[in-house]
Amino acid sequence: MTADASLVRAEVDQFRASVATLKSEIAKTIVGHAAVVDGVLTCLLAGGHALLEGVPGLGKTMLVRTLSEALNLNFSRIQFTPDLMPADILGTTVIDDTQAGGRVFEFRKGPVFANVVLADEINRATPKTQSALLEAMQEHRVSVGRSTHILDEPFVVLATQNPLESEGTYPLPEAQLDRFFFKLHVPFPNRDELHRIVDLTTGDAHVERSAVLNREDILRMQHLVRRVPVARHVQDFAVRVVQATHPDGPDAPEICKRFVRFGASPRGAQATLLAAKIRALFEGRFAASIDDVRAVVLPALRHRVLLNFEGEAEGTKTDQVILAILKAIPETKAGNTEAQVGPS
Repeated sequence: MTADASLVRAEVDQFRASVATLKSEIAKTIVGHAAVVDGVLTCLLAGGHALLEGVPGLGKTMLVRTLSEALNLNFSRIQFTPDLMPADILGTTVIDDTQAGGRVFEFRKGPVFANVVLADEINRATPKTQSALLEAMQEHRVSVGRSTHILDEPFVVLATQNPLESEGTYPLPEAQLDRFFFKLHVPFPNRDELHRIVDLTTGDAHVERSAVLNREDILRMQHLVRRVPVARHVQDFAVRVVQATHPDGPDAPEICKRFVRFGASPRGAQATLLAAKIRALFEGRFAASIDDVRAVVLPALRHRVLLNFEGEAEGTKTDQVILAILKAIPETKAGNTEAQVGPS
């Protein structure tokens, strides 16, 4: 093994050890939800944002708060309500008195100025207020008046929402949905998990949590993710899957042509490949595979595929469309070779 290969192996092992330590700390409070925890950590390490959807009481908010306590990062919580205004999120400019008796304009930062932002029940606010997060989520900066303020890295928005059928909710704007790296469904716990939850929350035991990773650790891990190579045929598979989400795409299956109005954007391809890299690192590999792509496609694309009226009337789910696409798309296509390798 060469010196460079040994160094990479050491970095991958350190990455896995850090993730395992973080998961262990989260498991002190969060029972089950292994796939959801993996999804949230994937978003954090990719520099993206996560949307967690589930009915009330499943531990969505607790998961985000537990993650924030396991990281030595600045944390803020925004409780979204119908009367919440954009300035309540971003901050506002106020007139302040100086010691000399004069007055100056001063910008007072809102709760979005943190490393980890919990947007709790985001779909309870109006679309105008929801859209206040658009610039921050995409460009990691906030514009107020004529001034632009840069957000500190890492920056991740972890939003929770109730299903859209719930009373008093507003659907998220399509442009904002596209800025979420993953959309994660939080399922109801099984019988054993429910027993553990009850034991943990109705007894007198007190769980002590501590920060196990800091800002430098996260930034280093994010940098390693970007260095993971992706073979050209693996990248091409991800690209063809995203193309097939469009009803006029060359490989779109019949269910897509019938029920889909718009397919995933290029952000969908970016999210799929970055998540595939992270999954490879989770398993101790320094190269993403087609199996990694298949494993991350659902959370990366389910919120980026928009159904038409017929699809909604028929009760079709976007997950059904994506699974049909995965079944229809061959892993390789004529003209691709395994020899075409390069970093993504």
